Amino acid sequence: MYRNLEDCLIDLEKHGHLVRIREEVDPYLEMAAIHLKVYEAGGPALLFERVKGSQFRAVSNLFGTMERSKFIFRKTWDSVHNVMAVRNDPMKALKKPFSNIGTGLAAFKALPLKKWGNLPVTAQEIQISDLPLIHHWPNDGGAFVTLPQVYSEDPEKPGIMNSNLGMYRTQLTGNEYEMNKEIGLHYQIHRGIGVHQTKANKMGMPLKVSCFIGGPPAHTLAAVMPLPEGLSEMTVAGMLSGHNFRYNYVDGYCISSDADFVITGEIYPEDTKPEGPFGDHLGYYSLIHPFPVMKIHKVYAKPNAIWPFTVVGRPPQEDTSFGELIHELTGDSIKHEIPGVKEVHAVDAAGVHPLLFAVGSERYTPYQQVKKPTELLTLANRILGTGQLSLAKYLFITAEENEPINSHHEVNFLTYILERIDLRRDIHFYTNTTIDTLDYSGTGLNSGSKVVIAAYGDKLRNLCHEVPEDLKGIRGYDNVRLIMPGVVAMQGPKFNSYADTEKEMQGLCDALQEKGPLPTCPMIVLCDDSSFLSESIHNFLWVTFTRSNPSHDIHGVNGFYEHKHWGCDNLIIDARTKPHQAPPLVPDPTVEKKIERLFVKGASLGGII
Repeated sequence: MYRNLEDCLIDLEKHGHLVRIREEVDPYLEMAAIHLKVYEAGGPALLFERVKGSQFRAVSNLFGTMERSKFIFRKTWDSVHNVMAVRNDPMKALKKPFSNIGTGLAAFKALPLKKWGNLPVTAQEIQISDLPLIHHWPNDGGAFVTLPQVYSEDPEKPGIMNSNLGMYRTQLTGNEYEMNKEIGLHYQIHRGIGVHQTKANKMGMPLKVSCFIGGPPAHTLAAVMPLPEGLSEMTVAGMLSGHNFRYNYVDGYCISSDADFVITGEIYPEDTKPEGPFGDHLGYYSLIHPFPVMKIHKVYAKPNAIWPFTVVGRPPQEDTSFGELIHELTGDSIKHEIPGVKEVHAVDAAGVHPLLFAVGSERYTPYQQVKKPTELLTLANRILGTGQLSLAKYLFITAEENEPINSHHEVNFLTYILERIDLRRDIHFYTNTTIDTLDYSGTGLNSGSKVVIAAYGDKLRNLCHEVPEDLKGIRGYDNVRLIMPGVVAMQGPKFNSYADTEKEMQGLCDALQEKGPLPTCPMIVLCDDSSFLSESIHNFLWVTFTRSNPSHDIHGVNGFYEHKHWGCDNLIIDARTKPHQAPPLVPDPTVEKKIERLFVKGASLGGII
């Protein structure tokens, strides 16, 4: 397969997957706006040949479609998939030793290889200011690296096999960073690099970090893959690219031989500066917070280096393809990590982390005659305690009985749950806990709540397929719209404060209670714009689950507490915009107009979309 990024781009262009942009393009907002327009149209990868203010070319939308992503890895995909399967199920290899010889060879060939002599990427030493400094969204704090491969080693056990390769966003300019001397790294302390930094802090020494940019696309994908314990990202990078990850050390820093750029530097104990804002994958800006500062040692670039980037925003975006690729490679791993779980779907339309759909087993045989979630609750605890899944706020979980269930069919999955849920029994809260750093619906940075909605058993209700009459004509609440069977959007007054909302919600619940039972409509979503919310299932999932904090924003008709357990007759989720939440990402209309020049007849992107 590809030895470097340029090999990949030549292959993509040969097969009609890449277009060159010959015109000079401004890295301030224009490149990102072009990318977003082409991605939305399902267009090709984009090679920007003339980046204003930089000698280097840039490429985006490499993974913009699953077709192109699978094309890039077409020669190594099956072997890597087999290695991952054997890793998840070692008995498979023992039962069929001859059929699994290839997986062993693939893994052996992928072991990192130390390369002696001069490395191509160290051919020239440059400055941060020489790079394509791409500013993605109008309110971003500066230029960011959006496809970095951030490398660190365990200070207690140095060496490449005890390393971590992660995609931690990297701010190059802006805020208080001293140009060409400092950059910012955004990561949480529990991530691989955070563990390394904690150890370095205890040892009283700075953590050496290398940031690789470019190289074979396999290296980029490896940096975002959640891997089983003991399986190195460097090994997966080698397997995906079809040859060993080649490296050496310069001045004590690990250097990827095949990278296009490498930034080396050190993170000192408790040295932080404000990082952000940054347009993020939930569809909002992540705001300014203190994060580690990397003191730059050296910046390298290979001859004719190419700068890869993507644009992060409300899903779906290019990183959606990353999620789909990873799911295909490692999707079965959750079954082995948590026995009894069939599948877990981190819902991309809701920003991935806020919302999980899961299918488990219900093998317990309780003495009660009524079927109800029992084992599912045990599995829910396991799911919310596993890796990145622990960032979720909402977990909907059920089990198959007489028909197969696919959690990726969102409407069918939710319909199945809403037909069976006992709202007085099946809602379980976790309060004052952690959520995603990028999620501003909670009570503070990393702080919020979670809820498990578990349903199992016989069908309890038929769901409404039109708005029930009893939901119309409630004073102060209008434009009532059906979203999907059993789920209705209701437009309410502007949210002011939680103190005011408690009284407001009590009044709404009382008004609904006076109307009488509404068994066909188990979920009501209170929102700012019910026309937008009901326009598509993606709008519903995005607004409802990114703009609500379960403990504060879930209310219920006939709500009650019994022995610390809360239940209701109809669930109300308040998904209105709250004053403390981050602003949504809105493109700059002036820039949108400026880039039209590239899409007219005779221009590089004329006829592309």
